Amino acid sequence: MNRVITLTLNPAIDQTVSVDHLVPGAVHRAVSSVQNAGGKGVNVASCLADWGVPVSAHGLLGADNAAPFEALFAAKGIADRFVRRVGATRVNLKLVDTVGTTDINMDGAPADTQQVEAVIASVLAKAGPDTLVVLAGSLPPGCPADIYARVIAQLDGSGAVVLLDTSGEPLRTALDAPVLPDIVKPNAHELSEWLGASLDNPDAVRDAALRLHRTGVGLVAVSLGEHGAYFRSEAGALTAKLTAANVASTVGAGDAMVAGIAAAVAQGGDLLRIARLSTAFAVGKLGLAGPNLPDTNTIAALAEQVAIDTDVAGDNT
Repeated sequence: MNRVITLTLNPAIDQTVSVDHLVPGAVHRAVSSVQNAGGKGVNVASCLADWGVPVSAHGLLGADNAAPFEALFAAKGIADRFVRRVGATRVNLKLVDTVGTTDINMDGAPADTQQVEAVIASVLAKAGPDTLVVLAGSLPPGCPADIYARVIAQLDGSGAVVLLDTSGEPLRTALDAPVLPDIVKPNAHELSEWLGASLDNPDAVRDAALRLHRTGVGLVAVSLGEHGAYFRSEAGALTAKLTAANVASTVGAGDAMVAGIAAAVAQGGDLLRIARLSTAFAVGKLGLAGPNLPDTNTIAALAEQVAIDTDVAGDNT
């Protein structure tokens, strides 16, 4: 497998504004402000390109403010397969202070059915046994919640590996469908929404991941924030953790983890390699603003530092 395809139906320009301390209702002076082309699939493609993986980015893009995306794709050698639509891509606001990041996400422009179909057709035309397809992010207004489930079904038999990273109804619909993705990367909250129960301790997370794996999802990777990530596949189960030395921005860290999973799978890595590389991607991205990774040597060094805790109970289940 040597190519990755990403699908982003609801991209965004992420405007990250840093303040000293965010106080609701108060007037703040920005310490810094930066805009980055974003959306889950775009962030994944950006990190994969930094690692040297050939990647094409597909989706819907507003023509009025496409310049940041076009600049990113050109700078990183990402094949631009976005369909341009009339209007502007949504702008999401990320407010960063010493406590963390406050996200204010917009819905985006309503989807045009014909354009959505054209995007899906472009993905299906490029998918094959040598590809990994990443379906990522929220859906624009008017886009049916079962769109990911339908794409996964249409990819069945193509030989492509399918990785899904979404939430809410699109996630539930995809996981209730007859044809399932090969890989799913929820966070603990998204996994609890699918399960319909609280996941308030590590055992509950492990049990939920095992339950999802048993439905037919080959690899379940649950991101747990500062507690690392839990991985479950036929090869076994483990937890991976690495503390970040410095944090410039948490925006896109989960997308970087998805990129690390995709990179490791595309390169034939086993479960341990997937856990190490995806954790290194996420931690490496934390030190940089925007959907960017440090150099490959730094990522390789971080991967070696990842602490691995093998889940023996999970292996024997």
